[in-house]
Amino acid sequence: MTSMKKSTQLKRLIQSPKTEYMMEAHNGLSAKIVEEAGFKGIWASGLSISASMGVRDNNEASWTQVLEVLEFMSDATRIPILLDGDTGYGNFNNARRLVKKLEQRQIAGVCIEDKQFPKTNSFIRGEAQPLAPIDEFCGKIKAMKDTQQDEDFVVVARVEAFIAGWGMEEMLKRAEAYRQAGADAILAHSKRSDMTEIESFVKEWSGRLPVMIVPTKYYRTPKNRFHELGIDMVIWANHNLRASVSAMQNISKRLYQEESLIQIENCVSPLEEIFRLQNAEELLSAEDKYLAALSVEKESE
Repeated sequence: MTSMKKSTQLKRLIQSPKTEYMMEAHNGLSAKIVEEAGFKGIWASGLSISASMGVRDNNEASWTQVLEVLEFMSDATRIPILLDGDTGYGNFNNARRLVKKLEQRQIAGVCIEDKQFPKTNSFIRGEAQPLAPIDEFCGKIKAMKDTQQDEDFVVVARVEAFIAGWGMEEMLKRAEAYRQAGADAILAHSKRSDMTEIESFVKEWSGRLPVMIVPTKYYRTPKNRFHELGIDMVIWANHNLRASVSAMQNISKRLYQEESLIQIENCVSPLEEIFRLQNAEELLSAEDKYLAALSVEKESE
């Protein structure tokens, strides 16, 4: 599958007859780890990328700074990356330029949400967040689809009607409008601790387009429920970041208190594992090949 274009891989994943899973990454290292774990796709989380930079999930990191992180992630992996592209970083013009720059870096697709720029994370005072007018958001989707050069590049429309407390009618109305505007999939988002809203939506939606979910808040839902409902893609949206934060807090606190590595070294990854993830071995082989040739040339002179 890895010889296939990344965009084609993603499109096939989303259109797969079974429920597929995608894992969050926020830099080249975490992207490599996700790929090695066996996942077929990577969710480049806006929350995680911004948090790893030490800023808020409110478009405080510019889209070009996010793009730079994505380039490292793409270079480090062979599986497709779906960018959590917030609101598209502005109006339709910003969004279509984003598509152009993502395609240049072999990013397979982008998910945009129907909130207003600058965005605020959905789990922070969600009901107080205004949604974008439907026509405006549809124009953004159309501009993005018209701009893409690769026919398999994926544009996912994330519908925030449940998050904003606007209910099922608005959720369906918006999802259908975005489908007609050309979206390749719908991401149905909810902050409830159960799947009630998502279940109702999926049943009413009747498979008009693939449906993706982010079960961060309803994490107790067993995976067979996702399969029963016919969910196409489940995204584990921020868990590598959260795992790394608790690990770094723990090790930093211990080293500050103990001032010694004696009890620490066995608790962290060996340096050799870091070198392996960095593909250091390849550089050593390349040096033997290219620098050796250079030294032979100098000797012959």
